[in-house]
Amino acid sequence: MTVHTQLPVGFEALEAKGRIGARRYLLLRRASQLFFLALFLTGPLFGIWIAKGTLAGSLTLGILPLTDPLVALQSMLAGHWLTATALTGVLIVLAAYALVGGRTYCSWVCPINPVTDAAHWMHRRLDLPKGWQPRRSTRYWLLAAALLVSFATGTIAWEVANPVTMVHRGLVFGLSAAWMVVAAVFLFDLFVARRGWCGRLCPVGAFYGLIGKMAVLRVSAPNRAACDDCMDCYAVCPENQVISPALKGAPETSPLILAGDCTNCGACIDVCAQDVFKFTHRFDQRLAEPPSQFAAEQSAASLMHKE
Repeated sequence: MTVHTQLPVGFEALEAKGRIGARRYLLLRRASQLFFLALFLTGPLFGIWIAKGTLAGSLTLGILPLTDPLVALQSMLAGHWLTATALTGVLIVLAAYALVGGRTYCSWVCPINPVTDAAHWMHRRLDLPKGWQPRRSTRYWLLAAALLVSFATGTIAWEVANPVTMVHRGLVFGLSAAWMVVAAVFLFDLFVARRGWCGRLCPVGAFYGLIGKMAVLRVSAPNRAACDDCMDCYAVCPENQVISPALKGAPETSPLILAGDCTNCGACIDVCAQDVFKFTHRFDQRLAEPPSQFAAEQSAASLMHKE
């Protein structure tokens, strides 16, 4: 174990960037999640109708239709053909996530993300064991099952149990059953499977991951030569299997994280004191010049002095 890996996760980033700089994308994500919740809740709670509907389907300002592609697919399999407005909404959402990455929905929009993040934070604070880890392919099997049930029953099957929909119902109607589902997700991630819901089970994340495979917005590791092997990026990444090909690949390999599982959460950027990672586009293959030996020695000496 190196000197760096013995430090608490994020310690170096806090020292180098300060409290705000080391949490920049986390704060932006929370603001984004609150913003999308507010769009839908100001109407039923305060009578200010900005967006009517839910994340499954909505009309914003009476003009902009948005339709969840997974809900639309289930609807068509159930035998309910889309109206022109709903189809337009699907195309708009698909185009947006083709640009920014499908699983950006998971980290920047989904209201369940703060719940699972809180469970992961508490899991680490309590130093609980990793727990049962279903195969990551399980979420794709659950996605296939949701589509099959929709086809067989003529219903939009997943919406019956979707925790995202449950959050909206709970906030608007105060339904106890809705909060029980949210609590179940929290407890599952806390005690049963670390990052189990979003990373292993959620079919919505699986679906958006398929959409995001060819997305334009990407996280890259252009400064990977400066990596000091602190492993903090692996500790905070909700899908840490996506990091190694970009960070630890051969010199000729792309520094881009191209896996559809990446949520574009920016946690690796926040936590890296060496500024290894950044947001860019999928056509940016540039690598930074490796640091000089003198600079590397000075950095190591500085860290040893702080300890």
